[in-house]
Amino acid sequence: MAERSTAAVDVADNSGDEPLTAKAEQATADGVAQTRERDTAADEDVAENDEPTSRGASSPPELHSGHKLARRYRLEECVTRLDGFSSWRAVDEKLRRAVGVHLLPADHPRARSVLAAARSSALLGDPRFVQVLDAVEENDLVYVVHEWLPDATELTAVLAAGPLEAHDAYQLVTQTSQAMAAAHREGLAHLRLTPSAVLRTSTGQYRIRGLAVNAALRGISSDTPQRTDTEAIGALLYASLTQRWPYEDDAYGLSGLPKGVGLIAPDQVRAGVHRGLSELAMRALVNDGATASRQEPPCTTPEELVKAIGEMPRIRPPEPTFTAPPEYQRTTYQQGTYGRPAAHPGVTQPVPAPPPPLQSRTGRALKWAVSALLIAALGLGSWQLADALMDRENSSEPGSSETSGGGDKGESKSAKNLTVKDARELVVENRTQDPDKVGGTYDGNDATLWRTKTYNDGPELAPYKPGVGIVYDLGSEQEVSAASIGVLYGGPHTSATLYSADSLSPSTPVSSMKKIGTGTTSGTTLKIKAGKKPVKSRYVLLWMTAVPKSATDGYYSAGFKQAIKDVKFTG
Repeated sequence: MAERSTAAVDVADNSGDEPLTAKAEQATADGVAQTRERDTAADEDVAENDEPTSRGASSPPELHSGHKLARRYRLEECVTRLDGFSSWRAVDEKLRRAVGVHLLPADHPRARSVLAAARSSALLGDPRFVQVLDAVEENDLVYVVHEWLPDATELTAVLAAGPLEAHDAYQLVTQTSQAMAAAHREGLAHLRLTPSAVLRTSTGQYRIRGLAVNAALRGISSDTPQRTDTEAIGALLYASLTQRWPYEDDAYGLSGLPKGVGLIAPDQVRAGVHRGLSELAMRALVNDGATASRQEPPCTTPEELVKAIGEMPRIRPPEPTFTAPPEYQRTTYQQGTYGRPAAHPGVTQPVPAPPPPLQSRTGRALKWAVSALLIAALGLGSWQLADALMDRENSSEPGSSETSGGGDKGESKSAKNLTVKDARELVVENRTQDPDKVGGTYDGNDATLWRTKTYNDGPELAPYKPGVGIVYDLGSEQEVSAASIGVLYGGPHTSATLYSADSLSPSTPVSSMKKIGTGTTSGTTLKIKAGKKPVKSRYVLLWMTAVPKSATDGYYSAGFKQAIKDVKFTG
């Protein structure tokens, strides 16, 4: 029978009764030689003293893209293949999201310790760590499923562009120290805390992946796990301040320190480094002869490092810089010198005398001619105005069925764009689509958008859902006459309806709301117009009931889906 654990259940280790958190303290090693306190190997390579795989261990299973685990996890791309195990980017077809998967044979010498580490890490449930979602032994195969963060960037890639600003480095050491202190309080150690194990999300938060699991996969252990993780945090801080690895060997795409000079403070490596952060890095890196700057005691546990950070003055983010507008340049025409060369500085320009009045015989004749033309033009204009007024009166008589052709033009001139003040996704059946991205539909930027989930059948969303939509707040009651919706996917077909709602979270079902208008498109722009007359409402619901079928788009699989780029209302 296969063993399965889904992040919070079935955490007992079949190999004995020792608590899993205690095993995680030992990095779930199989009783082999301990790793060095200092790991300078590249992330893709095994540490120098990592546990070697025995000759009798099975080779990694021959898997390929498209292989499916547990009828659910479809392997997409192999990102690491090392020492009997492999790591993959995969897709959870049940929840329709990207995940990461570690794979190794069930008879691999580290298989049991990997399972134990994954299950104990899953129990922590701290959002500052990349979460373990599943830990399974099935069909002679052990695999661990974890979160995949497509919008996050490895610290390795961040540092390749240059060192961090003081505030960013302060956030890095603060967040990683607090996270590791919480993990050690639960008896869990990382022991493989390298720049590739730290991810920075698009919101500026730092998350740590591979807690206990990365060390178990490589057979790494330590007698002093807290000191090992503290020194690793110090190395991350050192690298973020200097863009150099704090040891002589090059590692993780960073150059090491010059040979023979020892461990020197970051502010001696690079000018302009924050003094407090430089001293903090040295206190965390005290090991093998290194000494702390000044006379502060060394930090040997993440808890001590958190305390030391708390005693520092808080480093605030830099003030935003605004570029001054260019100085207004007057044109030569405005200065009255159009067609004339610019004057030399210091030279007074003569003021031309005005022309004499038209006092000659020719001048008087010219004035009379101009006056006559003006009188004739005024008479002609008055006659045309009277004629137009008479035609208008005739066209407005009772029983007349003709409509003036200028009516539509007058209405279009009176139409105005309505401003959206706020918006919120309408959640139906307790399942959201993309609630955090609603603002991207009215910010005027086509690069930001809101997506629906991907559905297997369509184009009608029923019976999966009656529909999906967003409620927009116009700030006050407005007359809504039309809407223009820019969508990402073309093809037949996208159907949507506008309704008048009572709030951002409507208290009435969609079927009871007042309909404004309906539209269907096969392109990327959907036009919806109100019926006979505009509808007054402060809150407008955009409700989609049908979406087109489109191919795979990045992490979004092929199927029936739609994305809204831009919504504009007119009244």
